[in-house]
Amino acid sequence: MKLLRYGPRGAEKPGMLASDGTVRDLSDLVDDISGETLGDAVLEKLRTVDVASLPVVDGDPRIGPCVGNVGKFICIGLNYADHAAESGMELPAEPVIFFKATSAIVGPNDTVEIPRGSVKTDWEVELGAVIGKEAKYISEDEALDHVAGYCIVNDLSERDFQLHRSGQWVKGKSADTFGPIGPWLVTRDEVPDPQDLPMYLEVNEHRYQNGSTRTMHFGVATVISHLSQFMSLQPGDVISTGTPPGVGMGQDPQIYLQPGDKMELGIEGLGVQRQDVVAG
Repeated sequence: MKLLRYGPRGAEKPGMLASDGTVRDLSDLVDDISGETLGDAVLEKLRTVDVASLPVVDGDPRIGPCVGNVGKFICIGLNYADHAAESGMELPAEPVIFFKATSAIVGPNDTVEIPRGSVKTDWEVELGAVIGKEAKYISEDEALDHVAGYCIVNDLSERDFQLHRSGQWVKGKSADTFGPIGPWLVTRDEVPDPQDLPMYLEVNEHRYQNGSTRTMHFGVATVISHLSQFMSLQPGDVISTGTPPGVGMGQDPQIYLQPGDKMELGIEGLGVQRQDVVAG
């Protein structure tokens, strides 16, 4: 299933993408795509629904973040060998964990704002894993059973804030609009191997990132198991699993986003995001 949320910001409704490309309303069945809705029991119930019987959402509604009420927005750094190399950093012995503020989350096609004082706003296409049931001290073999589904994340980053303004990376990762997620939450039954997904990102129709989850340093199962040793993971938590090479910081010379730029990014089977860039 491809689940989504549509409507005005802060008032999104739950929906499902039908095979004919129409958005179908799920409001009579679930309150939102969040929390307990992401558990196996509710998802299995939704799978039995006759999609053709659901109301069609008219027009061209805004698509919101594919998960609502996100409790934790967890990111993994330096998780692709070639991206670590272009960043001039060594591959870590364990997953590098940092957080983005949940206030950074926006829809997949919402406008991205360059924060005030920014000189190095960068892009990062990433695979997001959304937790469906609590994970605490779980093994790698169990890890993927705790995933509700997968989505695209653009882990936008202000490199000067991140690397040169003291403290943790969170300063450079948490500006408003720095976390587009969606368009869809694709349930895990439709993603049999999260370690074999081509992914790309373009700025102004130039392809900078062209990679695959095959080259992750730590796979999704390893990441989830590792995180669960340090904190419990709750339904609706979003884990952004790292980016392949091709970010602006890795270009020679370096290239960063400017007002008026347009981004497009996608992961096979998970849809496409498109964002206009403006000054914040």
